[in-house]
Amino acid sequence: MKERRFVRELLESKQRVLVLSFVVGIVFLFLVIRLWHLQILNTDNYQTMSENNRLRFVPIAASRGTILDRTGTVLVSNRPSFSLAAVPQEVKDKEALLTLLSSLLGLDRADMEERWEKGAGRAQYYPIVLASNLTRDDVDIVEENHLRLPGIEIEMKPVREYTNGQLAAHLLGYIGEVSEKELNSGSETYNPGDYIGKNGIERALEKELHGGDGGRQLEVDARGRVLRTISERYPTIGNSVMLTIDATIQKQAERAFGEQAGAAVAMDVNNGEILTFVSNPGFDPSLFSGSLPADVWKGYLDDKRHPLENKALSGQYPPGSTFKMITALAGLQNNLINESTSINCNGSYKLGTSIFKCWKKTGHGATDLRKALRESCDVFFYQLGEKLGVDKIAAAAHAFKLRAPLGVELLNERGGLIPTSAWKQKRFGKRWYHGETLPVAIGQGAVLLTPIQLASMISTVANEGTIYRPHLVKRIIDSDGKTLKETKTEIIGTVPYSKESFRLVKQGLFDVVNAPGGTGAMARLYDVKVAGKTGTSQVVKLRDSKQGTPYQFRDHALFVAFAPFEKPEIAVAVVVEHGEHGGAAAASIANKILRAYFDGKKPVHKEAADLPKENDGDVDLTNNENGEADTVKEPLNSGDATHD
Repeated sequence: MKERRFVRELLESKQRVLVLSFVVGIVFLFLVIRLWHLQILNTDNYQTMSENNRLRFVPIAASRGTILDRTGTVLVSNRPSFSLAAVPQEVKDKEALLTLLSSLLGLDRADMEERWEKGAGRAQYYPIVLASNLTRDDVDIVEENHLRLPGIEIEMKPVREYTNGQLAAHLLGYIGEVSEKELNSGSETYNPGDYIGKNGIERALEKELHGGDGGRQLEVDARGRVLRTISERYPTIGNSVMLTIDATIQKQAERAFGEQAGAAVAMDVNNGEILTFVSNPGFDPSLFSGSLPADVWKGYLDDKRHPLENKALSGQYPPGSTFKMITALAGLQNNLINESTSINCNGSYKLGTSIFKCWKKTGHGATDLRKALRESCDVFFYQLGEKLGVDKIAAAAHAFKLRAPLGVELLNERGGLIPTSAWKQKRFGKRWYHGETLPVAIGQGAVLLTPIQLASMISTVANEGTIYRPHLVKRIIDSDGKTLKETKTEIIGTVPYSKESFRLVKQGLFDVVNAPGGTGAMARLYDVKVAGKTGTSQVVKLRDSKQGTPYQFRDHALFVAFAPFEKPEIAVAVVVEHGEHGGAAAASIANKILRAYFDGKKPVHKEAADLPKENDGDVDLTNNENGEADTVKEPLNSGDATHD
């Protein structure tokens, strides 16, 4: 009996041992699998997490390169700016932290939340910039509340300082924080909170100007205190850019515009260097580096003069009578006119049932090419345009490269519009009518050019046929002052016209400024011979002469010029939006640009101070030989004429 019980107990003990051994084996197997999973499969992940718990990366932003004018004058430099950043691995309660920051600093909580989400995909030890451009008071508040703000740091980053305020704002551009789209583009390596070029030279030469960011990898304890520096990479300063513009001439040009809207471009006729690049009114580029005040942004948007538009680069305007030099050259090259060709202008020209009026109601009488350019006779060019036809006029304009963008370094350059019979058929499905050619011949109708194209046009006339690519960058310089790249003069075309054709047209342009009855007397200089052409381009066809013309419906005023006449150096194009008459509004601005250029070339002598100044009362500013004052045209049918 006892033996049976003993055997039974022994069997039960063995069964319990077996069950226990099985359970222990299963547990051990799970432990082995888990250990294999941790140490073999996820070694990299857990090693990274371990490093994150003790490492912190402190980025050091690179300083952007300086932007200089052609003389070495600094236009854009850098200044320190404070940013608020959070290290995610040290933040226990994100929601509470953002709420506290919003309360202490008055920051937009939704904006900080968006920034956090944008940077959440990065390593936990990498700081996320929550706010930029903190004031000194903001920094003091953060330091005072440091213990209540775990994981919050103050970073110092260089931001742009535009030395001359709004000077050349459209040319220089501005910087701003990198957007999510730019972060995800993959074309460049940027971090959330970085500043990059958004417009102008800042954007076009971003790769050159940005430099390379650096940083320090630190070891910290559980409380985030720095124990040691593990590694350090110094930032590389961006390259500097020397532009072709002259800051002194630029200042004079912008000052000459005053409150008027428009654009001006001056360039070297012998190499294409742009000396002045104005789009007026401007804006303050420094405001775009941070949060632009809502009232300022609204003011820019509501301003009817469109201060954010780069008019010099992308503004398209009918060239008006400045285009007559193209029509004249086309006529000379096609042997339709010569130096002695003369017509009788009685104030209008009839084609079919349409009457095309000249700006001078009483007419110019017997008019040859030289007089037609000098006094801007519309009838002369109506008749020449009818003989040429639109396609021959267009061919001359295309020879001057007045259709496609000229390829200046800035982005978003627009080309011109030179209508042809094929263009109209393709766009509107209608044939070209002879009457449509006449407005084109005087730079109206569908013709559109940008100010930079106008400058190229008059420059090509001045040098008699060589078309240079306009450029704004003179050279790229590294942080040690070594020239890395220098822009070479590039000829993009030549106009295959005779020297005689250019001579005849240039003589007419000289008379525009210097002869009695010339429409461009306001551009005259006392010590340098200037040649040019006035223009007025129509904005609307109908107007109320009794009530006056509202500002937005007034004609644009244009003037193009080059000097010195004997050996041209500089060409200028000026467009004054709604300035009405090129001979007054635009020519006077060109006068100041040319004066600044030549004053900068030569030392001021005492004798020069005693000479009479330009247009100080001794210059005939009338627009014709009879002394008639400016008059507003009265359009009739499709033959609306403009008064230069």
